[in-house]
Formats: sequence, C-alpha cells, structure tokens
Amino acid sequence: MIPRDVLAQVRRIEIKTSRLVNETFAGKYLSAFKGRGMEFAQVREYVPGDDIRVIDWNVTARAGKPFIREYQEERELTLIIACDLSGSQFFGSGPKLKREIAAELAAVLAFSALKNNDKVGLFLFSDQAERFTPPRKGRRHALAIIRDVLAFEPKGRGTALGASLDTLNRLLHRRAIVLLISDFQDEGWEKSLRRTARKHDVIPILIEDPREEALPRLPAWLDLEDPETGERVLVNAASGPLREEPARRRAERRAAFEEALRAAGLDAIRVSTDRPFIDPVVRFFRERSRRVH
Repeated sequence: MIPRDVLAQVRRIEIKTSRLVNETFAGKYLSAFKGRGMEFAQVREYVPGDDIRVIDWNVTARAGKPFIREYQEERELTLIIACDLSGSQFFGSGPKLKREIAAELAAVLAFSALKNNDKVGLFLFSDQAERFTPPRKGRRHALAIIRDVLAFEPKGRGTALGASLDTLNRLLHRRAIVLLISDFQDEGWEKSLRRTARKHDVIPILIEDPREEALPRLPAWLDLEDPETGERVLVNAASGPLREEPARRRAERRAAFEEALRAAGLDAIRVSTDRPFIDPVVRFFRERSRRVH
C-alpha cells in the first residue's frame, strides 16, 4: 500500500513538471536526440531528380520501369533513468532533499520522452542494484517511475556506481539514452562509465548541496554523521582544520568527476538543491541540440 502523502507528492510533481514539459522542455528533448537510424518506408515510381543510388532494382525489373526506395528516420528511442538511492541522496540543507530533486528531474525527462513517443525505463541502485523497471510507454508507467525514485526503500546505504553501471549494461540489450542521476560520491567507477558510454548515449546529472562545500560558521561543535557509512565526527564549526574538510573532499570529488567526463568524452548536467534545476537542464539540451544539427 502506497502512503497517501507519497501519492500526493507524486501528483504535485506531475502537475509542476507537466507544465515545464509543455511550455519549456519537450521541444528541447526532441531536437537533442536523433533516432536510431533510417528504416524502409515504401517504394514509389522514380521521378527525374531522385537519387539513383536508392533505386530498387528488383521492383524496377518486375515493373519494367524504375522505382526507388524511400526511408524515414526511426524516431522511437529508449530512455533509461538510472538513479542513485544511496544514503547521501537523503541529504538536503534547503527545502528539498537530493532525492526529491532527482524525482522532479526524472518526471521532466520521463514526460518529455513520452510526449515524443519514446519508451522510458528505470534503474535504481545504491551499493547494489535495487530495481530495474523495463522501458514502456504511458502516463501510469511514468507516474510509477516518479513514485519509485521518490519513495522506494533501498536495501543498501552505500554507493557502488561502477558495479551498478556494469549491471545496467548487462540488462540493456539495445542502445539507449542513459540519464545517470547521482552525486557521484564514490571511487573507482570511471572505467565502467567509459564502457557504458561506448554502448549507450550517457548523460550524467550531478546533484550537489551547498552544505557539502562549506559548513555554517557557528560558535559550536557539530556532530556530523556520514549517511552512507554511519561514521560520526565532531567538528568545530567556528574554526579549525576539520571545518575545512567538507570543502576539501568536495573539491577532490569534483576534480575526479570532471576528469572522468573528459576521459569518457561526455558532458554533464550540474544541479544544486538550492537552485531551480530546469535552467541547467534546458541549457544542456539547447547546446546538445546545436551539436546534433
């Protein structure tokens, strides 16, 4: 039984993101992705000016006059939302947790895909593969994806990004667009990202929170707990080297993330819990559309 408050939140997300999709984003999504290729549509009689390279010689021989083959772009794509549900996704210093931002991102992308007649699937992971929902179409299917990103209870607390990407590669038998939503607080996942990028169109989406960069300066000691390992540490929020530790660790993670992107030849979307996510998403897809066309 799904709690009423979860259903209400899913409905609020649907209302909010449907407006964004209809007014802002669906066209950006469509123009950013090409279909899988060209598929045969029909044959028709040759007219002067047609490309002779597409003459269908078998039909031409039977009919006694030239016919050509016409093709159309095979538009239908498969979108996979791969979402990190590790313990750090339940953090947020503002009004929304990282996980709630992830659910809204998933909603915008899922409804944009469905509006363009593409299939959408879901892969949830922590330090293990948590759930795989095969790609399908339909509003109810999209709402179930949003609900799971928002409320699914993961078994793991840690992050195993590399192993999870390898699992996803085994699950996907056709090329897909993989939207990888995570804060990338893990190590050793870079080779798996490169392998995934060779098989699929991967778009990493980095979700951060400003409190991961700097603690508030307070005349007090703070009892901090790592949401993934459970490790606890006392930090002097007024001064001292421990106060600078979050910023140092974040800088190291960001540098590793940027290097992994360069090695895999990927661009990423970067969002923060304290700012609207739609602006960087639209900006990314606008730039991608220019490259595609």
